[in-house]
Amino acid sequence: MERAVLQITLFGLLLALAATQPNKDNWDIYSFHINSTVTSRYATTVITSRMANRMDESKEIEFHVRIPKNAFISKFRMFIDGQVYDGVVKGKEKARQQYTEAVSRGQSAGLVSSVGRTLEEFKTSVTVAAHKKVTFELTYEELLKRRLGKYELQIHARPMQPVKSFKVDVHIHEKSGINFVEVKGGLALADAINKTHADNEVWVNFYPTEDQQKTCTSCGEQGMNGDLVIVYDVNRDSGLGDIKTSAGYFVHHFAPSSLTPISKNVVFLIDRSGSMHGKKIRQTRLALIHILNDLSEDDHFGLITFDGSISYWKRELVQANQRNLESAKIFSEDIRESGSTNINSAVLEGASMLNAHPREDSASILILLTDGDPTTGVTNLEEIQSNVRVAIADKFPLYCLGFGFDVNFEFLEKMSLQNNGVARRIYEDSDADLQLKGFYEEVATPLLIDVTMSYNGGTNLTQTEFSQYYNGSEIVVAGKITDNDIGTFTPQVIAISSSKKMTFSNPNGTVESTGTESADHIQRVWAYLTVKQLLKKELLLSGAEKENVKREALELSLKYSFVTPLTSMVVTKPEGGETEVLHKPKEGEAPQTGSRHQNIAYSGTVMHTFGARQASPGARQGLPGTPAYGRGLGLGSASGSASDSGSRLTKLNAGRAGRVFSVFSTQSDPTMTQRGHTVPLVGLGLGFHAQDPTMTQHDHTVPLVGLGLGFHAQVDVAPTQVHATIVPATDNIPVSHRFLLKTENQSIPLCFDVTGDVRLKLLHHPTSELSVHGELDSVTNGGFTRIVIQLNADLYVDVEVNKITVIEGSRMTHHTGQDPITAGSWTIIRRDKDIDVAGGDTHLVILIQGKDAQSFLWPVLRQQSSDSAEGILALNPVYEEVPQTPTTKLRIKDQENDVTRDNAADYSISPPLTLDCWLLSADSALQRRLEAFIV
Repeated sequence: MERAVLQITLFGLLLALAATQPNKDNWDIYSFHINSTVTSRYATTVITSRMANRMDESKEIEFHVRIPKNAFISKFRMFIDGQVYDGVVKGKEKARQQYTEAVSRGQSAGLVSSVGRTLEEFKTSVTVAAHKKVTFELTYEELLKRRLGKYELQIHARPMQPVKSFKVDVHIHEKSGINFVEVKGGLALADAINKTHADNEVWVNFYPTEDQQKTCTSCGEQGMNGDLVIVYDVNRDSGLGDIKTSAGYFVHHFAPSSLTPISKNVVFLIDRSGSMHGKKIRQTRLALIHILNDLSEDDHFGLITFDGSISYWKRELVQANQRNLESAKIFSEDIRESGSTNINSAVLEGASMLNAHPREDSASILILLTDGDPTTGVTNLEEIQSNVRVAIADKFPLYCLGFGFDVNFEFLEKMSLQNNGVARRIYEDSDADLQLKGFYEEVATPLLIDVTMSYNGGTNLTQTEFSQYYNGSEIVVAGKITDNDIGTFTPQVIAISSSKKMTFSNPNGTVESTGTESADHIQRVWAYLTVKQLLKKELLLSGAEKENVKREALELSLKYSFVTPLTSMVVTKPEGGETEVLHKPKEGEAPQTGSRHQNIAYSGTVMHTFGARQASPGARQGLPGTPAYGRGLGLGSASGSASDSGSRLTKLNAGRAGRVFSVFSTQSDPTMTQRGHTVPLVGLGLGFHAQDPTMTQHDHTVPLVGLGLGFHAQVDVAPTQVHATIVPATDNIPVSHRFLLKTENQSIPLCFDVTGDVRLKLLHHPTSELSVHGELDSVTNGGFTRIVIQLNADLYVDVEVNKITVIEGSRMTHHTGQDPITAGSWTIIRRDKDIDVAGGDTHLVILIQGKDAQSFLWPVLRQQSSDSAEGILALNPVYEEVPQTPTTKLRIKDQENDVTRDNAADYSISPPLTLDCWLLSADSALQRRLEAFIV
């Protein structure tokens, strides 16, 4: 009997999920080709997608691809009815008017957005006449960076439907010869890949059939959505390296082999403030212990932890012998979070420790890990940067690791660049400890220090001085050859090794020309590197110097048609001269205001709290309450206590008899229109008893369409009909739920109260089939009793506190243990207190809060990839405080709202914390009606 309740209740949720999915039968991708050419580590990739409108009427056809974040888009074209529509790169200021006009007409703008760790998303669309075709062509360029002894060319393909002609062609040519090559990634099907390696060239061809496009790791019935990664390295010697010249330009790759490692002095600065609570601090401890295990006995190290105060493991550098390492591991395991964040004092103490214990023939490194802004001590960012620069005085690099998206990454990046280091974002994910360890491995083995690259007869050079060169990395310099006179061009490298000064030069004294076959190629490498370095340099300057550097970077971007943070690509579409404006985002940057394709930033968190209390005056009485929550959700007692107060009521089988929910939550009409198709909504939803748990007879599965709004039913199964006798269920007393909505760049979150037990639309990607719905309990402090995730048209994951059910077509499997579960290209991992659901660039963690019979589910979105996602998890609020007497108002989207100071418990972390909040009405907090989030 219980299985019947599970199945039929679940199918009510599945119906709602299916109703919100886009219909892709309107258009067909009949050809999808990716061609990538790599010469001297510089990759030029062209994506060509040919699509046809198979309908009897005009339809909007979308081109949607992902490219590496490190790349510059350099060309975009559309071919329609024999006409070519080219994108034109312009300065952002000149494109602003076209951008504003496009937004005001409701057209697309801000087409590029960050996706996950390594990708950006490009999206555009065009209206195509009935039975006509369109071709999209996108070109992007990137310089591959050597990390840990290898280069990686990442190609992402996501046609999201099987394609008749799908091809990926990669050609790599390296003058110095190719040492090894391998192909990996979720699209790597051995039967569909042909790899040819001949000395200094490699060809990789990936031609999967339509059937094969459904069977790889990142494949499914809806086609491919994943990466093909080409990994390789080149042959190396102990000399000057690989220099390529052509048409007055050169590029020099320097990564000598067979060098003796230099022992290092490293100080780790670990943020232990209160915001590092939970998984962050656990992963940091784990990573630190792994890193300590990797230290060489010749190394010396120090550990400093900080919140508002500073704590030392030891006050001086000590040798990394076994005794000291064991002591440091015990110290690391005992790091606990609390208090505020004093970054200034921590970095100055770390620099002082390195300065106080210099060692000859060694390399010093300072590594800072933090997840937030400075909140105590010196908090002025420019003052901190100035203090740190004076303390370090160019003696060693500072590497800053920003944990998550609450950190001011631009502050860390600038401070790193000022001190010859780099900043890296550590993503809040299940592998954060591996990210930390991976970064350390990149800087773990210094081979040279004080590296100076000189070029007699060279000009317009990119960066030529480097504090350190690490094993597995590479130094790249490009420039112009004066008067194109190769005979007078003489490169040389001078550096300090473990015990002596070293000079690297060409034995013949000069460099031979490598020909003119790729004249434009070498020049574009120089332009790419120069623009990248100018953009970093601009961060460090102010006033006239800053403007001059920006002007130089802009001129080069325009000359070489690079879409950079200083330029935009304007695309004029055929219908009525519409325009789209393509912008490249900075790391963690929010989208342009008014963009139809909005970037889902990682900052901004919304949480939900439950409490046994009267609804606030601002709550909508008598309506199903709906929270608005973004990255993480937290539920808790609204009384200020994080405990589960009150006895748990006996759970009813459903909500209220007779209540009808609109399946498509943004429309009140009982039908839903999507892509030109009207879909009737069946007004039946949750939970009834059925006699037959399988609903099958004569080997035919009876589809359960639109069943279950809170009634008991007797079900008689026959091959052609289902009978249901409806009996009204007992109504439960409405409870008040308090939601906590963390806001971007504000320390005090919003909160609001709603009433009732509802089913919520948590997340939906209009451009994919992913949808997440959650069923709230009907009792106080109930949380979510079930979260159902639709991965594609025939694949669902139903998560409950005590079990996970995977439904694939008519097949259903139950999982109660902790073995990893694979559902299509997705992986589900259940632990004692959380459930990880990950696939592609989306990562959802479902926390299990409470204890035993009072346990409930709570979702936290760690990472997601869509720039047009809908639902509670996709919200990202912004407000401005307007002080008034005797009350305070908040301005949200130009509307002033009355608020009062209150508090709520945050259940997006475990154990929960109680936070102060601004209490206001739900409609004011959400800036839309509550019904928009009810399924």
